[in-house]
Amino acid sequence: MTDQVTAADSDPSGRTDPPGTHVPGTHVPGTDAPGTDSSVSPDAAGAPDLPGKPTSASRTTLSHIMTHSDTNLLGTVHGGVIMKLVDDAAGAVAGRHSGGPAVTASMDEMAFLEPVRVGDLVHVKAQVNWTGRTSMEVGVRVMAERWNESAPATQVGSAYLVFAAVDADGKPRRVPPVLPETDRDRRRYQEAQIRRTHRLSRRRAIMALRERRAAEGFED
Repeated sequence: MTDQVTAADSDPSGRTDPPGTHVPGTHVPGTDAPGTDSSVSPDAAGAPDLPGKPTSASRTTLSHIMTHSDTNLLGTVHGGVIMKLVDDAAGAVAGRHSGGPAVTASMDEMAFLEPVRVGDLVHVKAQVNWTGRTSMEVGVRVMAERWNESAPATQVGSAYLVFAAVDADGKPRRVPPVLPETDRDRRRYQEAQIRRTHRLSRRRAIMALRERRAAEGFED
């Protein structure tokens, strides 16, 4: 059975960009995604600020029924299968919000809360939590329910991914600021800022350690 992508509270046009407009695992040098100062293309650098987009304009759900081909040696669904669905859903959201290609810069966190089994109908819900100049944090919740039962879905995983928007030449481009609409959206925006601060601090600490070891003559 193929994946199904739907837009929850989508824009009036009802446009749904398919997953696959992003390149998983690709980092674009010069973006603000991992926590460095951004360096956008000349055209984008001189462009006026883009109008903001509400969170609901790109919020997306991807649904997929798990089959035997998705299992690991323990008989449950392989974590890598879930991670691919997470990346696909997040990539669709990043592309919808930025209005073009976006590449996966990093997966900040991936938590597996419950095992997923064959016959589970998995729903991967994604939305933009925060935006920088050229990057976006996308938050993802993974829900699962039995395909032939009416019981409520259970949360089985969560993730935070950072995407960088790129132009036709693969260079970073500006993204519209996200406009949180609800108290929950505003909380997620604030939490995303905390995660970004931690990424910056961690990166600076690691670089300082490496420079200190190099100065002391260590060859790592």
